[in-house]
Parts: sequence; structure tokens; C-alpha cells
Amino acid sequence: MNDLKKCIAEFIGTAVLVIFGCGSAVAANTLVDYISVPVPLALTTLLIAFAFGLVIVAMAYSIGNISGCHINPAVSFAMLISGKMNAKEFGLYVVSQVLGAIAGAALLVVMFGSSAALGTNGYGAASALGANMGQCFLVEVVLTFVFITAILGVTSKEEFKSTTGLVIGLTLTLVHIFGVPFTGTSVNPARSLGPALLNAFTDITALSQVWLFIVAPLVGAGIAALVYNFLSKDAQ
Repeated sequence: MNDLKKCIAEFIGTAVLVIFGCGSAVAANTLVDYISVPVPLALTTLLIAFAFGLVIVAMAYSIGNISGCHINPAVSFAMLISGKMNAKEFGLYVVSQVLGAIAGAALLVVMFGSSAALGTNGYGAASALGANMGQCFLVEVVLTFVFITAILGVTSKEEFKSTTGLVIGLTLTLVHIFGVPFTGTSVNPARSLGPALLNAFTDITALSQVWLFIVAPLVGAGIAALVYNFLSKDAQ
């Protein structure tokens, strides 16, 4: 029953992340197109970055005491490597997160009346900066490394508990500010996969590129966990 509650929390949290994070990206871009007025990329980047950051804050203080509010397979992978969860828990969390992301993306399709865009990630022509595959892979690894390192650090001590959600949310905002022009910022395989699957009904591009936004965040998370484990043991 406890595992079931954690899975439900992860499902809900990831769905909410996609709805408000990816949904804000779709809404911002749709509004820009509708008013036909040039808007600086920096402005829409900030709007999207704060949407993702704020939804993490909201979910951290809502379901954090139930499941830890991973709502991201990369976070769960780092926790697995760090010995903070076992393989069974990891599998259950990832399935719940992916299903939540798909459900969130499906709700966006209903809300916007279209499966176009959905806040998907991409490289090449799908990148605002036209960044190539190698550049985007590196960006996602670095962004995820920073994000996961912050999570591992702020969750390592009980005295940080009251500010954990704020720190994680602001860190996600930070990595989005840098990453949105390159890839739309993923750092979360579920967040990328859900919208890409639903977007495939309109355009196959995001789904064909989604492998990068699954692999790169996991690589970044793995490196972050190994480095943090080494540094924290050395500090003791």
C-alpha cells in the first residue's frame, strides 16, 4: 500500500509538471503567434523557466513527504546510484512518472485542442538556437548534472528540509533559463517522452529525437551521483 501511494504521488506530480510546465510553454508561444508582435526569446524563456520552477516548488511541498517528489526518472536514477532506493522502487517510480507525463500531455491536447508542440524538446531545426545534436547532448548532461547535484546536496541534511522545495525549484528555474534556447530544457526523460508521444500524431520530429532527452539526463544524473558520493564521503 505504501508503494502504491508513492506511485500515485509520482504519477500526479509528473502529470502536474507537464501540464503547468509544458503547458506554459505552449501558451506563451501560442500567445506570441496570436498577437503577431515580435517578443524577445529571453522573455518567453523566463516565463517557461519560472513555470517549471514554481510547479516543482508546489509539488515538493505537496507530495514530497509521500514519495520524495522525484517526478523525474533522472532524479530516481541518481537516488538508485546513491543507494537511497532499490531497483524495485526505481522501476515503480519510473513507470509512474512516464504514465503521469503521458497523462499530463493528453490533458494538454484536450485543453489546447491540438497535439502540436506540447512543449517538446529538440535539436537542429527544433532548437531555437539551431544547436546540433552534440551540442544539445552536452547541454543536457551539464544541466542535469547541476540540477541533480543540487538535489543531492539539499536533501542530504535534515536541517535543509524546510527549504528543500525552494532550492530545487529555483535550481530548475536556473537550468531552464540557460537551456531553453538550446533544447527547450529537458533534464527529465519522462517530461520529454510524454509530450513527444502525443505530439507524434501531428509531427514525428520530437519522438524521433526524444532518445537524446532520455539518455543525456540519465548520463548527467549518473555522473552527478557518482561525483557527489565521492565528495561527500571524502568530506566525512
